[in-house]
Amino acid sequence: MNVAIKESLRDSKKARWTALVVISLSMFGAYFFNYAMSPVKPMLESQLGWNSADFGMYTSSYGWFNVFLFMLIFSGIILDKVGIRITGIGATVMMAVGTGINYWAVTTSFPEGAMILGMKTQVALSCLGFAIFGVGTEAAGITVSKAVVRWFKGKEMAFAMGMQMSIARLGTALALGIALPLAKNFSYATPVLVALALMLISVIAFIFYTILDKRLDASEAHIEVEEEDPFKIKDILLIVKNKAFWFIAILCVLFYGAVFPFLFYATDLMINKYHVDPYFAGIIPGLLPFGTILLTPLFGGIYDKKGKGASIMILGSLILIFVHGFLSVPGITNWIFATVMVITLGIGFSLVPAAMWPSVPKIIPEKQLGTAYAVIFWIQNIGLLSIPLLLGVVLNSTNPDVSPNKTMIKTAIEKSYNKTLSGVDMEFTKKEIKDAVEKASNGVIDSIVQSISYDAVPISKIDTAAVKSNIFTTTNKAVLSIDMSGDKKIVLNKVVKSTISGTYKIVTNKKLNIRYNYQVDMLIFTALGILGLLLAFLLKAEDKKKGYGLELPNIKQEETKEEE
Repeated sequence: MNVAIKESLRDSKKARWTALVVISLSMFGAYFFNYAMSPVKPMLESQLGWNSADFGMYTSSYGWFNVFLFMLIFSGIILDKVGIRITGIGATVMMAVGTGINYWAVTTSFPEGAMILGMKTQVALSCLGFAIFGVGTEAAGITVSKAVVRWFKGKEMAFAMGMQMSIARLGTALALGIALPLAKNFSYATPVLVALALMLISVIAFIFYTILDKRLDASEAHIEVEEEDPFKIKDILLIVKNKAFWFIAILCVLFYGAVFPFLFYATDLMINKYHVDPYFAGIIPGLLPFGTILLTPLFGGIYDKKGKGASIMILGSLILIFVHGFLSVPGITNWIFATVMVITLGIGFSLVPAAMWPSVPKIIPEKQLGTAYAVIFWIQNIGLLSIPLLLGVVLNSTNPDVSPNKTMIKTAIEKSYNKTLSGVDMEFTKKEIKDAVEKASNGVIDSIVQSISYDAVPISKIDTAAVKSNIFTTTNKAVLSIDMSGDKKIVLNKVVKSTISGTYKIVTNKKLNIRYNYQVDMLIFTALGILGLLLAFLLKAEDKKKGYGLELPNIKQEETKEEE
């Protein structure tokens, strides 16, 4: 029997790690697109007229179909029924389709005031694309998890899962780091276009994985193994009756709900509270996934060799509470402090997943594993649907004047440009005028939110109609005073600079509020961490009672010395 096992392809380190890298690449693009729009949130507000509630709706739409249509549950059942290969290819294709719909939505102009189901048409269609993408991504996620178990069970499974997450999270780090610079230098839709290209690479990567998976089957065709009973629908009942399963599932919701939605808003938080230049604001939250890239495999390796899975989850939850608690303190606005906190959060975020996902096979039989992961992901999606929506609503309600003020500035500048630039001798295209409006309005907003000493007043104390009229008039005079001869690009740059200078003075003199206060949202994250800590303690107690072995190493001692 031992000879047969050594002849399996999974016993070749080169083969199983190659398989891991390939399936991880299929998730790289998904993680990129998941956060490609979050750094662009200020531009969505100033250029497309979105507000924080719209953005919260968009981020929550990721889980619409997974939660309300139970698509994740069906994905898990399909995975257990038809296998990794078919499920994975179907999932990556769906990811690409959803991203394509989203790109079309954000690059298409819709009639002003057009609504679908109570939402702005553009927001609704963007949500549709993100929801379809979410179905594909979650299906791919559980497929990849089962694939890792298939190749690494009894070996470096936690380390392998950590490496898979690390490669995927490179996509998150890349999105947070380059999305806003891409948007400012090209268009707010450029990050989505890059994501679409990465989705196509994801499809190709998973097709290549199926070739490796078929070779694994061929290498084990002669091995006699005791077959498990096939998966049955009633097995779902066995899964949901497991108390430890529920502790892991709810911990997953709370922990991921306190990290992933935070990353959606983190770039905007860095700009508004810590006064970081928008060009570099995404780099700070981008340190979080970069930290997990290094640390998740490290902590997974520790779990493989030393155990202590439940204890690791407790420590991770404590770190999460510590970080969000300090980020909610209103008086601390130094960007260095924020950077240290984000790096610390990355350590906590490395600890919990490194121990949580490899713990599931210890409490659930392999034949039910796809469905078990699907149910966990489904419950997680309930959190990832409701928590961002809650955060967006809370942010909008606690800062009711920010989005209207941003829109007002953009509208006044746009009205002025359409009047003045269309009446001069030099001809400007609609796109050139639109781009100039974007640069001018973004320039005004960016200059103000970075001002540490700027102190705004409530919208109720400001005559916004008069401010809008003042911006329009001042911009008109400034534009008409510019020499409209020579290079068109140079002329437009002069127009934009003149507009930023004049509008900045008006906004600061009137103390117009265009800066978000994130304190209540950060307290929500802190509360999620506290609940997560409670669940981690309950999980450790259940493991001690039932003997699942969550505190024991993953690597079987007799298999630590294997042939290459």
